[in-house]
Amino acid sequence: MSAPAGKPPISSRLRHGLRNYRAEVAAVVLAAGVLLTVLALGYFTPLSSSWPFTAIDPETNTPTANYNLLFVVLGPIVAIVGAYLVGSYVNARRKFEHLMVTKSKAEFLRNIPELEDLLWELKPSDEVRYEAKKAELKVRR
Repeated sequence: MSAPAGKPPISSRLRHGLRNYRAEVAAVVLAAGVLLTVLALGYFTPLSSSWPFTAIDPETNTPTANYNLLFVVLGPIVAIVGAYLVGSYVNARRKFEHLMVTKSKAEFLRNIPELEDLLWELKPSDEVRYEAKKAELKVRR
């Protein structure tokens, strides 16, 4: 039996969205990690007496829970993950752009396996560019 026509399942839409907005998601994760780390540093260092932290610290250090302790642990971890995501995307983008500017069919053919590996880390629009480049150089594969 086939699935009823309509919206695709949420997991498929989520995968598609994450693939389309990979760079933006990586930047948001990095920014969130940096923010959490700054909040933790603002609580546990002499910066706690400066303006933004005097307003923020009472909200994050409630009588029932001290969220700053959570920020100390999660902040650097999320920042490292975000930095990795941003770095891998930028590195893949740089390599992809370098390989796409070639006018030589032989060089393009040599780099097809690397290009196809890079496409996993890039956006679907880059796959369209890759296919157009293959058609331009008349590469059958």
